[in-house]
Amino acid sequence: MSKAMRQKFAKAKRTSVATGEAGGDLARDEACGPQWEIDGTGSALLEAMLARANLQQAWKRVKANKGSAGVDGLDIRQTAEYLKTAWPSIRDQLRQGNYRPSPVRRVAIPKPEGGQRELGIPTVLDRLIQQALLQVLQPVIDPTFSEHSYGFRPRRRAQDAVLKAQTYVQSGKRIVVDVDLEKFFDRVNHDILIDRFSKRVKDQSIIRLVRAYLNADIMSHGVVQARYQGTPQGGPLSPLLANILLDEVDKELQKRGHCFVRYADDCNVYVGSISAGQRVMRLLRRCYNRLKLKVNETKSAVANVIGRKFLGYSFWVGPKARIKRRVADKAMTTFKHRIRQLTRRSHSQSLSEIIARLRRYLLGWKGYFGLAQTPGIWRRLDKWLRHRLRAIQLKQWKRGTTQYRELLALGASAHVARQIAANSRCWWRNSAKLLNSVLTISYFDRLGLPRLL
Repeated sequence: MSKAMRQKFAKAKRTSVATGEAGGDLARDEACGPQWEIDGTGSALLEAMLARANLQQAWKRVKANKGSAGVDGLDIRQTAEYLKTAWPSIRDQLRQGNYRPSPVRRVAIPKPEGGQRELGIPTVLDRLIQQALLQVLQPVIDPTFSEHSYGFRPRRRAQDAVLKAQTYVQSGKRIVVDVDLEKFFDRVNHDILIDRFSKRVKDQSIIRLVRAYLNADIMSHGVVQARYQGTPQGGPLSPLLANILLDEVDKELQKRGHCFVRYADDCNVYVGSISAGQRVMRLLRRCYNRLKLKVNETKSAVANVIGRKFLGYSFWVGPKARIKRRVADKAMTTFKHRIRQLTRRSHSQSLSEIIARLRRYLLGWKGYFGLAQTPGIWRRLDKWLRHRLRAIQLKQWKRGTTQYRELLALGASAHVARQIAANSRCWWRNSAKLLNSVLTISYFDRLGLPRLL
């Protein structure tokens, strides 16, 4: 595709726009101010979006994210071939303001707690255009967001939000106003969102393009349906548009001096008493009502922060009244369920293949939940996981004679190997006793099994 870009993308008028990915360095942008004019009615932003370097960078990002095909059935490679001939026409449509995005393919994925989350998968072409647009909008708009907002912003992570929440709780604000919005991405009001967007970006070409993406139809089970509200999760622009809409609530809370953290549509406000929390909850209901958003009363609450979860974490009180982080119960249950799936003794895979699959999952999980301050829990989980793997290995060896031979090959004494092989069918019980001295921690280290601690 890079070659196709060099061959077919027009050499759009050069601007001084930084053409890095959306997650690039914004410090330079903030220090230098906007690098293009956004207050006029011209198309400077559109030309910046169509600049060859910006499009090439957007394509790299889309390609790296992989993802499936949209309603046109074209994957990344096929889209690259298509753009070799079609891009000049598409570019002209974008400049003239008559480009119409393809319908979004609706996909439902199951939630861990039950129910389904609906995603909208744009075509690869529309993901490219949205990513290119995001790269020119984000350096301008992101610096205007509240410092209390952490979701889908450059150089900000969910873990940063958790750490900030911990400082509020440690300071004595032990009551949390935990607000959950009901089907937020499905209920975004287009008119309100465009109104808030147009207050930040005056370029009518860009406003028309964003409106076109908001109004794009949805295809579900082969049937195309019109869409009048919502910004489906799955497109590169959706997180930025969500932050634009919810920034109004952030600024209201900030103006009143509240301690809060927001990550996408998850907002927690930390206060000192139940009565103060109830006042904040009434305020938030009014703010969200103005945006035509609905608070999920079942999941929202004003309660003690201990026992509530936020972004997969919860807090506990350690020695000397220090507030510490741990994995929330629900996230821990999901983790154990996934580990059981990956380590079923009925699998026909070798131990090394099972560990290879485990490794990918464990590294990702540890990367996110590594902030948890629970070394005892990590040790117990490591021990439990190795126990399951030892049981798998014993079952794969099956007969006592095979177990005896393999254990001797691994360096076990004849006495230990004989005792284990004598109970060859007791895989779970055997894997917790003498087998530990043969299939040791270092043995699993050599096989590539990551440790949680």
